[in-house]
Amino acid sequence: MSLMLVERIERCILQIRGHKVMLDNDLAMLYGVEAKALNRAVKRNLKRFPGDFMFQLSEGEFNNLKCQIGTSRWGGRRYLPYAFTEQGVAMLSSVLHSDRAIQVNVEIMRAFVRLRQLLATHAELARKLEALERKMVDHDKQFAVVFEAIRQLMEETAEEPPKRRIGFHRD
Repeated sequence: MSLMLVERIERCILQIRGHKVMLDNDLAMLYGVEAKALNRAVKRNLKRFPGDFMFQLSEGEFNNLKCQIGTSRWGGRRYLPYAFTEQGVAMLSSVLHSDRAIQVNVEIMRAFVRLRQLLATHAELARKLEALERKMVDHDKQFAVVFEAIRQLMEETAEEPPKRRIGFHRD
């Protein structure tokens, strides 16, 4: 699969209701079928798509999504779009039987995995940064003690009276 398709897939993954999902129109475009054909195939196999695999967007979610995109890229829809989670997208491969659907499905699964890895990497990086900040606070306290001791030593030497010269000297 081309790099353009991979980037296209990654742009189609959205965060809705706390889930990473892809919308029916985006999936239909990637699979090379009409959205209504994809949704008909899904409706014929509804038992394969429980609520955690697929859900229909609410009117508010759909309007919010259109506002984020700027214009409706779906044109005049008569129904609210369906959102498919990673498991729902995987289940689509058992409903759509074309070679293209299989290829695209494999790439979509890889995109979801990359996204999860990226998020895990960011979480690990955030944990390491937080630990480093905590260490720096401890080190800052230690350095503050060292600097305070140096300041005290400098003050003590400045306050000492001048010492008498040792040895023979002329008056």
